[in-house]
Amino acid sequence: MPYRRRQSHTALIATASALGLVYGAQTAVRLRRHISFAGKTVLITGGSRGLGLVLARQFAKEKANVAICARSDQELMRARNDLRRFGIDVLGVQCDVTSRQQVAGMIDGVTRHFGSIDILVNNAGTISVGPVESMTLDDYEQAMQTHFWGPLYTTLAVLPQMKARQAGRIVNISSIGGKIPVPHLLPYSASKFALVGFSGGLRAELLKDNIYVTTVCPGLMRTGSPRNAFFKGRHREEYTWFAIADSLPPASVSAVTAAKRILRACRYGQAETMVTFPTRLATTFHGIFPGLTSELHAWVNHLLPPPGGIGTLRAPGKYSETDLTRSSLTTLSQQAAWENNEIG
Repeated sequence: MPYRRRQSHTALIATASALGLVYGAQTAVRLRRHISFAGKTVLITGGSRGLGLVLARQFAKEKANVAICARSDQELMRARNDLRRFGIDVLGVQCDVTSRQQVAGMIDGVTRHFGSIDILVNNAGTISVGPVESMTLDDYEQAMQTHFWGPLYTTLAVLPQMKARQAGRIVNISSIGGKIPVPHLLPYSASKFALVGFSGGLRAELLKDNIYVTTVCPGLMRTGSPRNAFFKGRHREEYTWFAIADSLPPASVSAVTAAKRILRACRYGQAETMVTFPTRLATTFHGIFPGLTSELHAWVNHLLPPPGGIGTLRAPGKYSETDLTRSSLTTLSQQAAWENNEIG
């Protein structure tokens, strides 16, 4: 064999061996971090409807004890009844996660009821859709309070008991909007970026305590949530594009599929999950070509509704319906809304 060919062959074998060792090491680490959810206590914020309720069902199927919190007592009652069919202990707590005092009381109550909180899922969310001209400081403050301060309050309240046990899982539900800035979603995107930064840094600091923090950055999921999102400016037009995009595959993924992948990431203590391949691809593309992504989004922005309509006022999606949003284009999203307690 010629020298150069032999050298290339040796290099190829060495590279393959190194990759094999890396893969083997990663597999060993994943198996070591693997946990069973049976008998564990899971607290899910915003757990009364949408993705939070779907996650609660998945944990319930694995025989975890489930605590959910939400602001609406009626939604909590319906969600509790839904979850009790799995034969598990379910606790519903009325709580606004933007209130530090309410969060402290909730964590104390859940801990007294179950004895501990093993897994915290920061899922509570809010969304306002519209052009920058329609957004007010209140929109930005509400988004930050819900997506950053809320997870911070719950995390700081639950950390002492997790550190004392030297065990715990924290799952922060961010968004692709926390990786890539999205037009007409500025308050949402800015607050989700803050959550991604907090979550990633928190993981690095808590690994020494055997506490694994997972950052979740999904794209559109068919949870039925657009009905309860808020739309500003030309709110009916804003709701139309958002609701259709949220409903149609392959732009969106089913809530059950997303929830199963989130549970898997939590089970193995993964650092991050994007849930779907298109989301990972888009995030990678933006990381390599941020300028091009901005140019593409500027083009998309030209296609979105201009300012006007109700201006800085906001209307829920359920009051912004059009013929298109009542059509077959949103069938999957409408079905998800009925299934996931989005319709009161």
